[in-house]
Amino acid sequence: MTVTYTSEVTTCRGFSTFLKLLARWRGSIYKLVWVDLLCFLILYYAIKICYTYIPEANQRDFEKVIMYCDKYTNLVPLSFILGFYVSVVMTRWWSQYCSIPFPDNLAIIVGASVKGQNERAKIVRRTIVRYICATFTITLTMLSPRVKKRFPTLDHFVGAGLLTKDEVKIFNDLDNEFPSYSKYWLPLAWAANIVTRGRHEGLVRDDVSVKTILEELNIFRSKCGGMLDYDWISVPLVYTQVVTLVVYLYFIVTAIGKQYIPLKGDEDMIDLYFPFFLVIEFVFYMGWLKVAEVLINPYGDDDDDFEVVWMIDRHLQVCYLLVDKIHQEHPQLVKDIHWTETAPNSLPFTVASKEYMQEYPFPSTMNMKIKKSEQDLVMPVEESISQPDGVRHRSGPYLWRLYGRMKGQNNGMTSFPLTKVSSFDNHDGEVGDDVNYYDETVQPTQPQPESECEEFEQLKRKRMEERRQKILDYMNMTKKDKM
Repeated sequence: MTVTYTSEVTTCRGFSTFLKLLARWRGSIYKLVWVDLLCFLILYYAIKICYTYIPEANQRDFEKVIMYCDKYTNLVPLSFILGFYVSVVMTRWWSQYCSIPFPDNLAIIVGASVKGQNERAKIVRRTIVRYICATFTITLTMLSPRVKKRFPTLDHFVGAGLLTKDEVKIFNDLDNEFPSYSKYWLPLAWAANIVTRGRHEGLVRDDVSVKTILEELNIFRSKCGGMLDYDWISVPLVYTQVVTLVVYLYFIVTAIGKQYIPLKGDEDMIDLYFPFFLVIEFVFYMGWLKVAEVLINPYGDDDDDFEVVWMIDRHLQVCYLLVDKIHQEHPQLVKDIHWTETAPNSLPFTVASKEYMQEYPFPSTMNMKIKKSEQDLVMPVEESISQPDGVRHRSGPYLWRLYGRMKGQNNGMTSFPLTKVSSFDNHDGEVGDDVNYYDETVQPTQPQPESECEEFEQLKRKRMEERRQKILDYMNMTKKDKM
């Protein structure tokens, strides 16, 4: 069962909220590492005793081994290996919890879609949710030792009321015929068939309700299948072996390399009878590994594993309540206390919560003040682009802004109608007879525009004239080719 301590860390006021959690034993790091720590200390002191009582000639050779081990233990990237591995396991652990299906939504939909208070409708609703809970329990028996101990065989499902004897017989017959695959999905298939049959009998309201129920059944089956997938596909064994070997071999070598040897020039070094900092290092790294061992299978027997046994009873009770006891029932419709007003300004507070009355979120720029002189509107300055040859041309955005100013000053802007040009018309006549890019006879309806407007119009006419000349050249070339 998960060890919950959220209520003890509701605030960080005072001296270190987490320190009071260190006194806990259940689910603690001490409970996980004390056996390994005891074995490590036994190994450490056994090496120390051997070094102390062996002949002095052999001590010199042993000191070389100690210095060699101490020199190269720091080359092992233990923090990197453990950190990455625990991160993978932690992500997998949370994903496994998210894959656990809860039938509440499905039970609500079944209760709202299967109408009627007669015995037949009640049997349909209760049977559908019973099959859902049976599927969930069968799935857990393949994952959790706790659930397997509670339901070792399908006959125990009969005693618990999740299946009937006839349904168990169908299971056994299918297992004998197809023994290679689990049949956890079979109750969901029965539930889907009951839904379609209920629609034909008029118990299910409409086809939309049938579609919604079937979609929820498929989602529930997908999550149960996801739980089995996590049990089937584990973190690669080679990765787990590498991490485990690195940690244990590291501390075996450390137990040798951290022995005290009275070398010349190390007068400040003292012989600690208890390796205090070495124990801290051991608890840190070995505890890190134990975290991964606890999280890698959250359906096991550890203190922090999921409460799957409780979920079985919870799911069945909630489903029966939703489709039976409170089916089509609700409190009497009355006017609420805020009937005379559109919405209350605030709900009442208690004396204990009155300090939160004025707490509300506010935008980060709420208190930002802009000077009055900086609130005037300005137009973007003229932009220019320098070409490689040093010629400066006005940019497109400037022409567009200039056109906008001209349009604002002269709502009766002179139009420039274009005439369709074809190179195959009027071959014998003048080439440019039918080419008319703008009508110079159209007079502006407003007074003479300002200098900026004149500049814009001149520039536009110049570019149109260049385009017209290119078309004429092309038509002349076409005419010569045909001659």
